[in-house]
Amino acid sequence: MNKVFASVDAALFDLEDGAVVMSGGFGLCGNPENLIAGIARRGTRGLTVVSNNCGTDTKGLGVLLQRRQIRKMVSSYVGETKEFERQMLSGELEVELVPQGTLAERIRAGGAGIGGFFTPTGYGTVVADGKETREIDGRWYVLERPLLADVAIVRAWKGDRHGNLVYRMAARNFSPMMATAARVTIAEVEHLVEPGELDPDQVHTPGIFVKRVVLGHDYEKPIERRTTRPREGGH
Repeated sequence: MNKVFASVDAALFDLEDGAVVMSGGFGLCGNPENLIAGIARRGTRGLTVVSNNCGTDTKGLGVLLQRRQIRKMVSSYVGETKEFERQMLSGELEVELVPQGTLAERIRAGGAGIGGFFTPTGYGTVVADGKETREIDGRWYVLERPLLADVAIVRAWKGDRHGNLVYRMAARNFSPMMATAARVTIAEVEHLVEPGELDPDQVHTPGIFVKRVVLGHDYEKPIERRTTRPREGGH
């Protein structure tokens, strides 16, 4: 089955206001740059976005934040963008902070059909407020629920027309799990190859989890910070 769409805009044709969107990547590494830009052009609003972070003020998911397209963020790291801080403190943006490992496991649980899991992370903190807790073998745990999405957007280094994906290095973080936890997974690939060209042992996301594929282009691949000289005080 050929899952390739002619353009990002075509692949996002049914993204509706109020959708839950998972966005792969780690920091700005591995961000689905073309798909994020496509959502910005589409103008879809009221989104709940599940992602490790929300980019910077001008890059990654921060672009959607600037356009007021995101209603709620479910994430672990909220630094690097002053607009995020402003919207959160003003009440414009709802934020659910989730410890990073718990976020990854909640997404994995969603994709695996697991109804929840107990973790010691967050017990005794605001993270546990309103959640079931349980003592197991003398240690206290917090019940965490799975995360699911209407759409997952991920970026892969290589992908074929059947939707099989290969990621590179840190760009692999979160994306394989997200691809399993959404009703529709859309993958943008840096290199589009024919079926059979990918070594099956190297495939990170099997095509069964991917509904749509687009060929990406004009990647910036930015980073949040670059240190070129020793910092003051040696830190």
